[in-house]
Amino acid sequence: MTYAAAAHTAFDQNLAMLDGLLAKAARHEAGDDLLAVRLAEDMLPLATQIRFVGHQVVNTLNLLAGGDYTLSETDPATLAQARAHITDLRAMMADHPAQDWAGSGEQVEFGPGQGYTFAAQAHEYTRDWALPNFYFHAVTAYAILRHQGLAIGKADFLPYMMRYLVQPSG
Repeated sequence: MTYAAAAHTAFDQNLAMLDGLLAKAARHEAGDDLLAVRLAEDMLPLATQIRFVGHQVVNTLNLLAGGDYTLSETDPATLAQARAHITDLRAMMADHPAQDWAGSGEQVEFGPGQGYTFAAQAHEYTRDWALPNFYFHAVTAYAILRHQGLAIGKADFLPYMMRYLVQPSG
């Protein structure tokens, strides 16, 4: 499996997972108010975590797959908007299949802000920057929702694993 195929699958599966979490959040008594919740005072709220998950996908598609997408600078105001954002991200992923991504060894430069610029090979950018940042924001979103009493667990975080379930014999 190529780095691009692995990353493409990881992004898509985890965007679907986040959509499932947000669907459950929409049924929670706090509803849209969950978007303002922070895990800790010095951390960003759920709405921003969802937006930043999207930034990792958009930046990766722009840098490695020839995308020409603009980063959203506005947090979703409702859970429905957050879910629509994820739907849009999954559609972007579908428009850029892994076989169209840059070659593993292709050099790329990226700037995360604050005046820094990094240069790495495409697979290094994906492995060392895009996926860790994606997972950081996805896990933080999960933790915020769990901390607010949403009835979620590991099965909600890894729903795609059910396709590998082996039924016990006997």
